[in-house]
Amino acid sequence: MKNMKIDANGTEIRVIGDVVHEDAFISLTDIAKYKNPDNAYIVIANWMRNYSTISFLGLWEQIHNPDFKPIEFDRFKTASGDNSFVLTPQQWIKSTDAIGIISKSGRYGGTYAHTDIAFEFASWISPEFKLYIIKDYQRLKKDEANRLAVGWDVKRELSKINYRIHTDAVKEFLITPTLSPQEMAYTYASEADILNMALFGKTASQWRSEKEITGKTPNIRDFASVEELVVLINLEDTNADLIRQEVPQIERLKILRQKAYRQLQILKKNTESIQKLKKNLNQNLIETI
Repeated sequence: MKNMKIDANGTEIRVIGDVVHEDAFISLTDIAKYKNPDNAYIVIANWMRNYSTISFLGLWEQIHNPDFKPIEFDRFKTASGDNSFVLTPQQWIKSTDAIGIISKSGRYGGTYAHTDIAFEFASWISPEFKLYIIKDYQRLKKDEANRLAVGWDVKRELSKINYRIHTDAVKEFLITPTLSPQEMAYTYASEADILNMALFGKTASQWRSEKEITGKTPNIRDFASVEELVVLINLEDTNADLIRQEVPQIERLKILRQKAYRQLQILKKNTESIQKLKKNLNQNLIETI
């Protein structure tokens, strides 16, 4: 999951997931700190023990979650009228197989909820605060949509230019009939990571681990600068030639790292040329849509 943040009138709130396609989760822990900075967990627990909250959560799950357990939901709803009733996010998730609320550990740990639920929680905290959250969430959604829009995504187009040259060289010289499908896939991934190591100093897996991203998207190259992607185009071509020359992988990495460093230094000194490139690519992409 991709990790992002919104600024609700000075309060930083973490967001994970896909904001563009309405599959994002907002940190209830961060929202709760607006009311009680020292004990956000109690704020969430107090909200969840309310009858109206449980009714809302149950309805949301019934709409979105075919595996939701209605019997357990009814049990919680009935018990919510008791003064001694307590319900934690973990109890709710475990008992009902709920998907609208998730609990994460680690650097980005805490309780997260789907935006529908998070906005409801924020309204319980403060209607005014909820509006600030919605406003910056909309800004975040717009920014992400613009970044991912095919017509405007210069980076995506740049990264495709020499991709075929590189993979053809891998296929011709490194893929043999004796390799299993898994070994073939590993070979392609390994060569892609040679380029990542040369340019970014880390593999795609290491980058995802640092960002606590599960799955293969987003990719490290999605966040590269135009300068870095110009260099990547050259590295793909160079690595293809080195593969054809049967240069060992470790030696190729040394050559590619030196070339990446040298070219990045040159490009950073030619900001005017890079700006023209961005402008021309954007114009060309606009004319094709």
